[in-house]
Amino acid sequence: MLETRSKISTALYWAFVWGCGLMVLAFMIGPILLALLMSFNSGTTLRFPPEGFSLRWYEMLFDPIASEPIHTAAKNSIEVALSTVAVVTLITAPAAWALARAPKRFAGSVEPVLLAPLVLPSLVYALAALLALSLLGLGPSFLAVLIGHAAVFAPLMFRTVLGLAQRMNPALEEASATLGASRARTFLRISLPGILPGILAGAFLVFMQSLDNVSVTLFLGDPGRTMLPLRLFAMLEESLDGRVAAVSGVLILAAALLLVTLQRFGGRDAR
Repeated sequence: MLETRSKISTALYWAFVWGCGLMVLAFMIGPILLALLMSFNSGTTLRFPPEGFSLRWYEMLFDPIASEPIHTAAKNSIEVALSTVAVVTLITAPAAWALARAPKRFAGSVEPVLLAPLVLPSLVYALAALLALSLLGLGPSFLAVLIGHAAVFAPLMFRTVLGLAQRMNPALEEASATLGASRARTFLRISLPGILPGILAGAFLVFMQSLDNVSVTLFLGDPGRTMLPLRLFAMLEESLDGRVAAVSGVLILAAALLLVTLQRFGGRDAR
């Protein structure tokens, strides 16, 4: 009797685990598959199921004349995302490494403060930043978007780098210093290679989040400098343009390629 109950309990447990897991996967992957299917629609607007198979929306998307506003918006978004990655890397990576070498009590009190932007909704931060700019007599600009993205997404890289820096053996750095290497040389030859996978993983996360962000870009962005997410929203409101699905397909492919590259060259720690 007990053995039967144990088998039933085990079966129910695994049914629950697999059921919830499959539901989560369907919720995460389902919209991606729908967007890809709609990007090959031969109809005149976005619709599901597709009327037929066609590459017309991709042809229009890569047409430099017909899709010039989209190309300009994509260029602006990529420029902001790359700039954000550069700023966040220069500031966050050394800060995470230094905090990993700081006394535990100090690090434990500072770390929650540095990770606070992950908890604060980006919409709230964007509105607060806009009000602060207004009080200072400043307005939305490229620099404001860059600072906003760096402040909101820096904790993503900070967390990945800090985890690797804390796992590094301090004896390696001590041995380098004992052999006569300067602090800068020790950091470049010993510490940096150890935290590089975390930097790569953080850079990937920061780039994708910056490229896809709407709230900070909407409030702090220059109205004359359209970003890709805002342009896509405008196209959906105006005409349900099928190029929106084509852009989604390109972004999905680009994200997958970046992820594969990171896993291939970033090492086990990056994964």
